[in-house]
Amino acid sequence: MAKMHVTTTINGEPEEFLCEPHDSMLDLLRGSLGLTGAKEGCGTGDCGACSILLDDRLVCSCLMLAPEAEGKKIDTIEGMAKGETLHPLQLKFLEMAALQCGICTPGVLMASRALLERNPDPTESEVRFWLAGNLCRCTGYDKIVRAVMDTAAEMREAAR
Repeated sequence: MAKMHVTTTINGEPEEFLCEPHDSMLDLLRGSLGLTGAKEGCGTGDCGACSILLDDRLVCSCLMLAPEAEGKKIDTIEGMAKGETLHPLQLKFLEMAALQCGICTPGVLMASRALLERNPDPTESEVRFWLAGNLCRCTGYDKIVRAVMDTAAEMREAAR
């Protein structure tokens, strides 16, 4: 079968790649593109470890076909920091030890970023609901939720 040519933007940079029609975006990111931050936890879209933003919408890259990236904007965990400067969520997760093994962390961070971009002042219930698609097997969710809430408050204060 002939490979498909795809032109897209990944983390703000133009990107072109060839893929099979059945290739998942996760496999392409982790394989030929070398962006290994998104993890395969389940391969069925249930755990959120492979979460990316597609045109600012949170999606599981394990369920997305790579050809669907044509003409789209993709953001991965690798693009969350600006150079050596970590995103406020990344800093807060480190500060509050809101992570452990690291399998779920990229997806949780991407989901948290998507939430705060849509709602800079979420309630605890909204944070928990928004992160319900991200499974963490190592730690409780309380530190994660507190880190998101604290980051939201700090970002609102910085915007004033």
